[in-house]
Order: sequence, then structure tokens, then C-alpha cells
Amino acid sequence: MACRFPILCIAIINFYIFSQLGLSKNLESDNSDCKDRWIYIRKLPQNFNLDLLKKCSEYPIYDNFCPHLANHGLGQKTHNNSQSWYRTDPYMLELIFHRRILEYPCLTSDYSSANAIFLPYYAGLDALKYLYGPEGNSSFNHGMELFNFLQEDEPEIWRRNMAHDHFLVMARPAGDFSQPLTNDPPIWGTSFLELPEFFNVTCLTLEGRAWPWQDQAIPYPTSFHPHNLNLLDTWFQRVRKSRRNTLMLFAGDSGIANNPNVRRSVRDECENSTANGNSYNGYESICEIVDCLNRVCEHDPIRFMKPMLRSTFCLQPPGDTPSRRSTFDGIVAGCIPVFFEELSAKRQFGWHLPEGQYEEFSVFIQEKDVVGNGLKIVDVLKSISIAEVRRMRENVMKLIPKVIYRRHESSLGLRSKKDAFDIAVESTIQRIKSRLTEISAQ
Repeated sequence: MACRFPILCIAIINFYIFSQLGLSKNLESDNSDCKDRWIYIRKLPQNFNLDLLKKCSEYPIYDNFCPHLANHGLGQKTHNNSQSWYRTDPYMLELIFHRRILEYPCLTSDYSSANAIFLPYYAGLDALKYLYGPEGNSSFNHGMELFNFLQEDEPEIWRRNMAHDHFLVMARPAGDFSQPLTNDPPIWGTSFLELPEFFNVTCLTLEGRAWPWQDQAIPYPTSFHPHNLNLLDTWFQRVRKSRRNTLMLFAGDSGIANNPNVRRSVRDECENSTANGNSYNGYESICEIVDCLNRVCEHDPIRFMKPMLRSTFCLQPPGDTPSRRSTFDGIVAGCIPVFFEELSAKRQFGWHLPEGQYEEFSVFIQEKDVVGNGLKIVDVLKSISIAEVRRMRENVMKLIPKVIYRRHESSLGLRSKKDAFDIAVESTIQRIKSRLTEISAQ
């Protein structure tokens, strides 16, 4: 068959070869550290994962995501000589995660000895036919094809623990999968997370809901994917030595809607401070705006990383949804995040950004104080001492290894540092263990 998209074909071929060879190499590891860490990867037909990649150009109203499939979902390199930076699309997290789990050192071919069972189902990509394709009116069916397969093919695996030991990755906000089954006619989203059939499955999403039972948010992929310890250390040095000559930065598009909202307030305050030409306490600029209108920043990290490196604080107002990929881009740049509602991060990413430590690495300003009470963000940030800023930045830097997804086939040295994937897998296994313990105690 002729290949219309070389990057796509290479990605699928390479992934298929690795999934056959690499998986068999890792199965039945004799690693003594694997106690209570064994994972069994459920064998799914390719229509649930790799075949979905072949449809990368079928949703023009959404995007042609064929270029983003390069390098097993990391995307194309930002430039030919790049060793760590890629034009990563966060919605490729399912592919990135699948590739990484094939390297997991504690894989087993015996499901009965597994502590967790991974479903390599690209739920976010499969959702596109409902969100942007011709099947919008049947979005309540999303997931039923998978469920029927799991019931018919080795059903004892699914039933062993009533699916409490199963987990998957959904590379979209949980809200995109939470349309009530009673909606008639259907509105935005699919009903995957509303299906009783999947209530017991742990779903790793880019953004969770306020009542997390099934879903748990894990970091958005950034564009930084080092493959050895030296590259990570080199980046640390650049972040630490970076001259922070801007007090605060906002990277994003304009405020949503015409009514008052925190994003519009942030942008208005930033534009006013720039227009007045203010400087402060060694800062050459009070605020900088990186205009990301029309999604120009999505696959161009150079556009926003350089400004983030020269900024002390990165403003993270919510947009269409509470959380933002920019939060993690800013952390990678050593830029102290400023949040305006708890759902933006504190009540989302508890595995990777511990809830009790937010005051150590971030600033919180009530949204209502900015929008309704006229509080100036700049006044809050100016009140923070230089010593406190330095301490907070050091704490932000400590988070960098925890929120990045290192490149597949990384060096042993880098693997010694737990990244976003490692933490997500360990926490998922612990969550499953806790649930099964609770059930057995009932």
C-alpha cells in the first residue's frame, strides 16, 4: 500500500516492531525490585490503538496530527541538531505512554501475577470520530466496542478483580469523556467515563474532574524530553543561570468571552504595565505577553520558552478548562507558577505536585480578588522578598524531573530519576492496591 504520510508510516512500523521485540525482551524480568510492581499489558487488536494513527488526517476541523506521531509521539525535533526538544503535541500522550510502558522493567506475561493491567487503548484518538467526526450523535457508545472485546476475549482477566486492577491513559481532559448518558440530543464530549462498565478502571487524564474516582490527572507533556543525565544537568544549569529581567509573564491567547474573567484581567494588567514602561527593583519589564492566538505556540516551544526563562513568575489563569499545559512549560523553565483557582493544579496533579507543598513553589491569588475586587497581581508579586523568590525557584527546579517525560531508550543514569511516567505508574499501582485492600476488607 502506498504511503501518503511517510512520518506516519515510519512511526507505525517502528512502533509495531518495538512492541513485538522490545516487549518480549522485558517480559519476565528477574529484577528483584519488581515485588508488587508487576504489570500485564492487555493484548488489544490494532483497531484500538495503532490503526487509529492511520486516521491522523481525517479530522480537518480538529487538526492533521500526522506530523506529531514522529519519534513515537514526541513529534518532530525543533531543529535537526536538537537532542532534547521536540514539537510535542500533548494529545499524543497515549502513544508516548504506550511506548514507555514497553520499557517498563516489571512486565509479566502472566496476568494472574500482575499487580496492574494496562489497556493500550488510545481513548483520546478514538474519541475524535465523536468529537469532530461523523459519529457525534452516538458519542454515548464510546468505549462499548472495547468493553465487548474485553468481555469476549479472555473475560477472566477483566472479571478477576471486577476491573479494579485495570488502567488506561486518556489524552484529553476528563470533561471530554463525561457527557451524561441522558443528554438527548448529545452535546460536547463522549460518555466513556459515564459508562458503568468502566467505573472501576483507573483513567489517567490530562485534567481530572472535581470528584475523582475513575480519573487522575497527570502532567501534560512538555517539549523537553532528554535521553541522558548530562542533557538534563545542562538544562538545569541554563535555568539556574538565566537572567530574570521580567517580573511576570503571561503566555496564551486573549481572554475568553467579553464578560469579566481572570484571563482578561491578567492580560489587561499586563498590557497596562507594558504601556506605562514601568521597571522595578532591577527588572527591566514588569510584564511580558507571549501571544499564542490561533494556536501558534502549540508546537513551537522556542516561542514561549525563551521568555519564560527570563521571567520570575508565570501567570496561569484558567482558559476553556482549569488546567494548562503552560503550567508545566513554566516549571521546566524555572518560572514560578501563579495560580488563580485550585482546580488549575492543586486539586489536579497530586501525584506529581504534592498538594501540601504548593506554597513552597507557587503563588495563589484568588480569582475573585483580581476580577471583582480590583486586586493588582503585580502588587502581590512585588511583596514577595528576593530571598523567598530564590527559595521558590529552587523548589520549582526540583520539580522538573518529576513533570517531564524523558525520551524512550534513555540512559541508565537518567532512569535513576523518576519522571512523570514513573510517578504515574507507581501511583497507579498503589491506588489499585489500596482499592483492592478496601474491597477485600468489606
